[in-house]
Amino acid sequence: QPQVHESGGGLVQAGGSLKLSCTANGLILDDFVMGWFRQTQGKEREGILCINWNGGRTYYGDSASGRFTVSRDNTNNTVYLQMNNLKPEDTAMYYCVLDFHPGSCDRRVGPPEYFTYWGQGTQVTVAS
Repeated sequence: QPQVHESGGGLVQAGGSLKLSCTANGLILDDFVMGWFRQTQGKEREGILCINWNGGRTYYGDSASGRFTVSRDNTNNTVYLQMNNLKPEDTAMYYCVLDFHPGSCDRRVGPPEYFTYWGQGTQVTVAS
């Protein structure tokens, strides 16, 4: 059973940085998509970015805001989310996602329902 597990959240002052990581296990295919969503209480989940593992095509959602970037470790099937110049409005639960359908990351970050596997989430809190 495929799984993703994220880590790296915490409390940071506004203007600071955090780097989240997510590792995928139990992969059933070599070609897959990983990505990041976030959710604030009472709001819908919003896509931050997605990456097609084979080829590395990456697409960013509006919430990435030019301050978030992605990197990866191919050997360990791990994707990282580097978040810089954090703002209080970035406070949210951040989720790592995984799917095996390329349509989930095709010229844009697919909607949440396109992603089958979700991590438990890691909380990011930005203090003003």
